[in-house]
Amino acid sequence: MVSFASRKARRHAAMSEDFERELTREVLRTELMRVRALIITGCVIAVFLTAIYLADSSAVERVWRGTRGLAEIYGLLTGFILFEVWVHTQIRKNLRLGRDLPAIRRYIGALIETSLPTVILLLQIRTMGASQALGFTVPLFYFIFVILSTLRLDFWLSTFTGFVAAAELFAVALIFDPESSAGEPQIYFHAVRSTIILICGVLAGAVGARLRRQFAASIAAATARDRVTDLFGQHVSPQVVDRLMAAGTSAGGDVRRVAVMFVDFRGFTAGAQSRTPQEVVDRLDGAFAVLVDILDREGGIVNKFLGDGFLALFGAPLEASDAAHRAVAAGREMLTAMDRINAQTSWPLRIGIGIHFGEVVAGNIGSPRRKEYTVIGDTVNFASRLEALNKEFGSQLLISASVREALGDDGSDAVPLGEVEVRGYEQKVAVFQLG
Repeated sequence: MVSFASRKARRHAAMSEDFERELTREVLRTELMRVRALIITGCVIAVFLTAIYLADSSAVERVWRGTRGLAEIYGLLTGFILFEVWVHTQIRKNLRLGRDLPAIRRYIGALIETSLPTVILLLQIRTMGASQALGFTVPLFYFIFVILSTLRLDFWLSTFTGFVAAAELFAVALIFDPESSAGEPQIYFHAVRSTIILICGVLAGAVGARLRRQFAASIAAATARDRVTDLFGQHVSPQVVDRLMAAGTSAGGDVRRVAVMFVDFRGFTAGAQSRTPQEVVDRLDGAFAVLVDILDREGGIVNKFLGDGFLALFGAPLEASDAAHRAVAAGREMLTAMDRINAQTSWPLRIGIGIHFGEVVAGNIGSPRRKEYTVIGDTVNFASRLEALNKEFGSQLLISASVREALGDDGSDAVPLGEVEVRGYEQKVAVFQLG
């Protein structure tokens, strides 16, 4: 019990590590988007100021009291852009290394970025006066940082950004606007505006947190699916895994016509008695690897391994109009491949193959707690009985009459063995042998 619990804990720990790693990468990607947006915004503002200077130089004199004030703004924008470029390189570095940025660096970065409008506002107050500067466009710049803070996907960082913007704007108003300091109604205007900025920060944080939860849910689902594919795909084919993931927890199945193939190694148990368990596993794995590769090429899938054999399907879970042709082609190639392998080993293996074509119920079937994608029906039972008849006839590849009919001219080399008795069936059935 302790061993099982420890294995389960390790699986959860591994999945949690995968989840955290992917979530960190997603957050860093959105951080890169935010930084790029800020760099572009800084460049656009610089271009806009240049256009104003070229189009109406008198406006520069009115707003910044000459080019010196404008040069200071350019200097601030240049420093801001260079800072964001540095932040961008740091995020990309961490993204490559698969590690997160320290939280303290994020808060310091938010403080530096959000203080840019405050510094510009102070320069504007020096050239325009407090009342005009506070009523000008610069206080609106705070909203750019608040809105883009949503891409941090962190409620508290966005709230912190809104708080810094609101507190700095209100502090500047109290210190530099005489009417506000004297308690005139103007102070209520600044208080309300700062409160709105703070509320916007909280709302941006809520939106970011919501996006983070959605990212987390998507990543958790993708991580779980990848682990199911990796682990479960070692036991059944990837196609079955895809079918199971698409079906979810729905029960039942659908009726379809498929070619069912049973493969079994003849005399394997006797040969295994004189060899070590590792030798047995290695020989079996080597043979299975070749046969399964053939199935993949022909569009078949291994539904389940049955000791020293397996059940393969053609036409489920992925439909195939030529399922019988594919199954027979795979069977023929398997015989050729085994002859080639046997010529290179001291432990030759002989296989028996039985193929039947008919209707089955295919789907995710089982108990509410554990389901398995499989096929059920007389077609499956008969294919199994057909494979067992190889012992009686000394053959390796037997097909049913329905397979022979589906093959048409491609089955012209099929040798009829007549009507034979099959265990579990009252009436004799036609059986054909392929070389």
